Amino acid sequence: MLYAVICKDKPGALQTRLDTRAAHLAYIESTGIVKMAGPFLEAGQMCGSLVIVECDSLEAAQAWAAGDPYAAAGLFDSVSVTEWKKVIG
Repeated sequence: MLYAVICKDKPGALQTRLDTRAAHLAYIESTGIVKMAGPFLEAGQMCGSLVIVECDSLEAAQAWAAGDPYAAAGLFDSVSVTEWKKVIG
């Protein structure tokens, strides 16, 4: 199943994102379950993330989100994980 992990950064946390980006990208690569991902932008600055993961359960997707180095660094103001269905693309 596919799950959308939707994360919004804390205000003023761009430097935390930049400092943790390499670890976040390594986590994505090492876990092997990310189907697509990218940052949300506000006035050209990264301010959140959308990550589509393929997992067996909502709990597994939530565990993946909790293990993200961005989450460990305290970057996010909010995180939502919900089942997602690909229709186009």
